[in-house]
Amino acid sequence: MTTYDRPFGRYFEDFEPGDVYRHWPGKTITEFDDHLFCMMTMNHHPLHVDAWFAEHDAPQGRNVVVGNLVYSLVLGMSVPDVSGSCIANLEVESLKHKFPTFHGDTIYAETRVVDKTPSSSKPDRGVVTVETKAFNQRGQEICYFRRKLMVWRRQDAPSRHRPYPDDVWD
Repeated sequence: MTTYDRPFGRYFEDFEPGDVYRHWPGKTITEFDDHLFCMMTMNHHPLHVDAWFAEHDAPQGRNVVVGNLVYSLVLGMSVPDVSGSCIANLEVESLKHKFPTFHGDTIYAETRVVDKTPSSSKPDRGVVTVETKAFNQRGQEICYFRRKLMVWRRQDAPSRHRPYPDDVWD
């Protein structure tokens, strides 16, 4: 019998500049998703929550998904492949919304490793720079961001623990 631990994030040694991670699955953004996020973040702009306003007074003629929801979802999509075991997200260097996202659009994302630098003060970690692009179902690049994260070196990373023993199948 073999027991498999699902990888979640990567260690410093796993990142190589130029590598690309294609995140899966995509996410279809519903009107409910958008409205809930707007209410939770107190962004009550009618472009996002008022269909009549959007139809009559917005250049797009319909509601647009709030950009911070798009960014948050795409960032979240990258976590299992990129930052799931990191120490900290250090910086978002840039964030660009290139096309609007609408209710019913499905977004997909990919991340590319740009650079990695060992820490000069702590040998158990390093800083990795990545850039992420999100696309809708029409193939349009809707969002781009570049960020830096601090990641463990494999040998120094804390081990995973569960609140139950390893021998539950014995």
